[in-house]
Amino acid sequence: RPSSTRMRNSARVNHAPHTDPPAASGPRIITGMKTLACRTRSVRRLFRSTALLCCLGLPVSVTLPAPLLLAQKQAADRVVQGKVVDKADAAVKGATVYLKDGHTLSVKSYVADDGTYRFGQLAQNTDYELWAEFNGKKSSVKNLSSFDTRSTFNINLKIDTAKIDTAK
Repeated sequence: RPSSTRMRNSARVNHAPHTDPPAASGPRIITGMKTLACRTRSVRRLFRSTALLCCLGLPVSVTLPAPLLLAQKQAADRVVQGKVVDKADAAVKGATVYLKDGHTLSVKSYVADDGTYRFGQLAQNTDYELWAEFNGKKSSVKNLSSFDTRSTFNINLKIDTAKIDTAK
């Protein structure tokens, strides 16, 4: 009998290693002091509240957090525009303006019939090179950096259109 008593007593003792209780349902990715699950609940509550107010016909205004506003600003497209001019700052009609994408190395061209040009929908996170050509003459190359946060660039490209004297 003593051996069976020992068996019963030892059976009551759980010798399994210590384990944490199972996690609650839903994702639990720790990001700083808050968890993704907490943020998800907050978004759900905000959505439900907004939907309820809209159903009641009440005006609703939602302010986006600063990181989302910054992401939207970075996604904005850029524009480069300007004139092709000679040394006297007169428009050079019929000049071809080139824009080279530093990421894909593709080149866009635009014929400036009246001396003006415009390239739109340029990516914010890409470097570009810009230059103009007319009758075999080329302007200096202008660079647009991805670090420049302006959305509009006004750049005049100067070409020396003076005729070369070959009679000498």
